Amino acid sequence: MKILADTHILLWASDHPERLSKATRLLLSDSGNELYFSPMSIWEVAVKGALEREDFRFDPRVLRRNLLENGYLELPLTSDHALAVQGLPPIHKDPIDRLLIAQATVEGILLLTTDRQIARYPGPIRKV
Repeated sequence: MKILADTHILLWASDHPERLSKATRLLLSDSGNELYFSPMSIWEVAVKGALEREDFRFDPRVLRRNLLENGYLELPLTSDHALAVQGLPPIHKDPIDRLLIAQATVEGILLLTTDRQIARYPGPIRKV
């Protein structure tokens, strides 16, 4: 299964795996799954970390390196993804989360999220 992890899951997997549910840890450690991250997540960590948000205090360069070293693939952001945002219902206002939803939808990749609002979208999304 192809899995796109949202930003909080990436951060917790990298620095606080105990915050992830057992089911989430199993999904992320299953060698049969292809794990992806979005450049939007790296950007989110950079921007929100610079704003000194407590939950984003992680060096985005280190996060990216850790993800790549642990077998995650970077899912390129394309104009198809950007255009798909236009068709999303206005459930969630955060542009980063909306792009993650669009990427998962366009690519047919399961988006794992901790966000209840994101989980309200139709498509390949699972709240964990």
